[in-house]
Amino acid sequence: SKATVSVLNCHHPHIHPPFYIRRPTMCGIFAIIQSRSMSEKQLRQRCLFNSSLMRHRGPDWSGTWVHPASKTALGHERLSIVDPESGEQPLTSEDNMIALCVNGEIYNHQKWRDHYKHYPFKTGSDCEVIIPLYLEHGAKCVDYLDGMYGFVLYDARTGTTVAARDPIGICSMYIGKHADGSTWFASEAKALQTDCATIEVFQPGTVYHNGEMRRYYEPRWWGEEVPSARADLKQINALFTAAVEKRLMADVPFGVLLSGGLDSSLVASVASRLVRANPEKYAFPQLHSFCIGLPGAPDTIAAKKVAEAIGTKHHTLSFTVQDGLDALRDVIYKLETYDVTTIRASTPMYFLARKIKALGVKMVLSGEGADELFGGYLYFHNAPSSDAFHHELCRRVKNLHYFDNLRANKSTMAWGLEARVPFLDKAFVNHVMDTCPKDKQPNRPAKKIEKAILRSAFDTPEDPYLPASVLWRQKEQFSDGVGYSWIDGVRDFCSQQVTDEMMGAASERFPVSPPQTKEAYYYRQVFEELFRHPSMPHAVKTWVPKWSNTTDPSGRAIKNVHDEAYKGEAAKL
Repeated sequence: SKATVSVLNCHHPHIHPPFYIRRPTMCGIFAIIQSRSMSEKQLRQRCLFNSSLMRHRGPDWSGTWVHPASKTALGHERLSIVDPESGEQPLTSEDNMIALCVNGEIYNHQKWRDHYKHYPFKTGSDCEVIIPLYLEHGAKCVDYLDGMYGFVLYDARTGTTVAARDPIGICSMYIGKHADGSTWFASEAKALQTDCATIEVFQPGTVYHNGEMRRYYEPRWWGEEVPSARADLKQINALFTAAVEKRLMADVPFGVLLSGGLDSSLVASVASRLVRANPEKYAFPQLHSFCIGLPGAPDTIAAKKVAEAIGTKHHTLSFTVQDGLDALRDVIYKLETYDVTTIRASTPMYFLARKIKALGVKMVLSGEGADELFGGYLYFHNAPSSDAFHHELCRRVKNLHYFDNLRANKSTMAWGLEARVPFLDKAFVNHVMDTCPKDKQPNRPAKKIEKAILRSAFDTPEDPYLPASVLWRQKEQFSDGVGYSWIDGVRDFCSQQVTDEMMGAASERFPVSPPQTKEAYYYRQVFEELFRHPSMPHAVKTWVPKWSNTTDPSGRAIKNVHDEAYKGEAAKL
């Protein structure tokens, strides 16, 4: 049987979600591989409906590919960044027997287009190069990709399935097993929870090949051997600049998220320099930057100073504590987590993404990843040794997909805005993680600030990237920097919703990762109202600082390190 391809802009009218699923308004991928319990009609309908649950990720277009003989279907919700006119998915081979759906961007696609100059490409999509790479290398095609992605490829000629997720897990992806033995994939778990018997996070840096999982990304640092190579400031600068430049690949307007902290400011500064140097290459001759916070927030004040220094057209947006409280349920639904720090930081980012998208921008650069690579969180000051410091860095980077990557991806994709993260460029990650931890470890008594080598790599007074007051500004976690009263307000609100009796029975109600604070209890309660599948609590991890006596993830909870640390009883909430 031949496969059929269709592109749609509507949902199926005859399938309705259970009462606890909300129909939501970058791309979202969905796949059912070799169903044993559905007819072709049912298969198509299920693919259309489940894919539509992620339409917020790709509001520009929808596509479906069905192979009747194998009972396999691939669905795609598209946000068009590269080749908006002809890059619809699923992408197919010349005979339509190989189908591919991808969420992400392949930054080295031009290299492979040039290499496969005789392959009959159908579109200008950067993702289409995966098909000829698969034809030559099979499941090892992932070894040749540089980008952020989650993809599923089905070869109807041989019944082969290849699915993979990028090395650090920038793009979200889940895998499920149906009771009939079929395997399902989706960018978000909400598209799997009503049908699959089990749901798991598709781990970053792994490839699925006909039922078997293999880790393909296993660099030197993965084994956590402590490196000895001294910091190379010039190489850090060069690799990061290259990482930013490759992420400016776009055929639509883009901008930068600028909190005024070190990480986002460096991204914005380097991007602004590149755009100014080559204005004819980019959609905006002047880079636009965006910041959000409560009135008078630390971030908004610092961001304005940075924007003036680097010459971006800056947009300061605001929200209130009540706005944030009202949005918590929606944020938890879109993020699919109950982690406290992720929800705190995602709420303002969720608002910011909505306002940016309304301005016509489809892609932004963001600063996630630097704290994990360089030890930027304030609790790293308390590391007992450089070896322990390195092992904790490895753990943080390996788990980024549960926290900052998840936030950056799902907070923005909730409104069809794509976030790209230069700090998590594969070459940059490998270089920094292979750097001696003694060079990266902060030391407050010795007045060595966190991320000192990153700051030093861009400390060029003769041609400054940033004002010194920003380049050497103390770390603020995003949820703190948008305004201290946001965290204080949400903690107070949650303490009013959860009684002491409820907390006393928390481990009985939530035996998997029981909440330790009233705020965590409230988030968990909302999460389990929205996601009732028994696998879902296991698909979440919680962010807790190490080497400290607090369960609160805020930087202000790290005593004797943060300049605005919690005082007295506030630190115990």
